[in-house]
Amino acid sequence: RELLPPWLVIVAGLTGIVLLCVSTKDVPTAPLRTKYSIVLDAGPSHTILFIYQWTTTKANKTGVIQECSSCMVQGPEISNYSDSPQKVGKSLETCLNWAQSKIPAEQHSQTPLYLGATTSIRQLNLSHPTLSDDLLAALTVALKSSPFDFQEAKMMSRPDEEAFNWVAVNYILENFFKYDWRGQLVPSRKGMAGVLSIGGTSTQITSKVEEGNQIPKDGVRLQLYGQTHTVYTHHCPCHGTDQLRSRLLSKLIE
Repeated sequence: RELLPPWLVIVAGLTGIVLLCVSTKDVPTAPLRTKYSIVLDAGPSHTILFIYQWTTTKANKTGVIQECSSCMVQGPEISNYSDSPQKVGKSLETCLNWAQSKIPAEQHSQTPLYLGATTSIRQLNLSHPTLSDDLLAALTVALKSSPFDFQEAKMMSRPDEEAFNWVAVNYILENFFKYDWRGQLVPSRKGMAGVLSIGGTSTQITSKVEEGNQIPKDGVRLQLYGQTHTVYTHHCPCHGTDQLRSRLLSKLIE
């Protein structure tokens, strides 16, 4: 076999010496920026403020979020302020101030803020729609005055509320995606779970409508993690914990 030319060996050696002598350093990578969002869940018995956070990491075009912290709003649920709607905003001040301390000040104006009112405000809307509208208007004024990026304060429909419950349960169970042994996001091979939600006055069963089946009139379509899901909620009124307690007490009395 032919030997390498001497000049080529000399050049290669000099190149190696130069590379060893030149100081090197790691090229810093830009850290993933953390973003935040605030959700006020105005439920049937109390209101809770949740702070969520996420980074630029996405799974099939959908963000990967996690709950950061929460604050229980002191006082009754918001429908109890129907006689004095101007006071409902005041009840949120402590938790809103707390949220300001948890989220970096430079991100306050970029943090979306939502409020979703559920069962109690829906019941008030059925009997006194003007009062429920006044309450939501007062909440809108109060939340707009916060340093956060207020989006909306709305009364959630029952199908929307239960669809979000369905998303939350399947998200926690890692049915949308999971982490592999390398810590990377990969699609989950598991099916979607149904959700049985037992409230004070009713019970709801929410499940995914399989492809090819007729979509119910009040079905909710969701686009999550690269897939389309249609979920439907079957509502069972008068089958909640209040009715169960009443029936139990009547049996005890008998």
